[in-house]
Amino acid sequence: MWLTHLSLPRIVSYRHVSKIQDNLVAKLLAHKAHPSSTPPNPAIVTAEFKPVYACGRREVGHISASQQAFLRDNGRAEFVEALRGGQTTFHGPGQMVAYPVIDLKRHGISPREYVCLLEKAVIATCARWGIKGITTENPGVWVSEESKIAALGVHLRRNVSSHGVAINVNTDLWWFERIVACGLEGKKTTSFEQEGVANVSVGDVAAAFVEEFGKSLGIEETQVRIID
Repeated sequence: MWLTHLSLPRIVSYRHVSKIQDNLVAKLLAHKAHPSSTPPNPAIVTAEFKPVYACGRREVGHISASQQAFLRDNGRAEFVEALRGGQTTFHGPGQMVAYPVIDLKRHGISPREYVCLLEKAVIATCARWGIKGITTENPGVWVSEESKIAALGVHLRRNVSSHGVAINVNTDLWWFERIVACGLEGKKTTSFEQEGVANVSVGDVAAAFVEEFGKSLGIEETQVRIID
């Protein structure tokens, strides 16, 4: 078994990555429906999105037309509804998004353990650049009780994961000022750049996160596929 890393090096749309993710999920679900077939290897998609605001499943159908128009900002950003947990957040240039698609049951981990695994992989990734990440009573990974560096939101269907984490590398934090990010009043969003770490690319952080995620799963071998 190896971990397939699907890397999108260009800035792409949320919907483009969603289609890739949905295809991976469908293949895993098809295997679970026919267990005698060869199981797909666990996979992880990493990407950098064009500006988009995404709401979580609890908010689907509850964001007013006027609020959606505000978020789109005359076409500067998209607005999408996602199946993941959590509330509205921003994805855009300078942010590393990682969507692992794995069968939790196959790896013998519970949903709660999976969330902890993702958090630990983010913390280990941040540590490579000297940033101390922590967990708090709120979801995601933080550098203090007030400043969040990575958002976390997952979706599970028959124990198959989708969505995942978003780590701010050199994101323009202005985008977050337009929302109450993840529904947390009074909290701030930070980034590698804001924490004094410059000259690191989204691709560098993606490669590091995939390696740390694989270690957490007990998978040492990773095969990278570059997707245009």
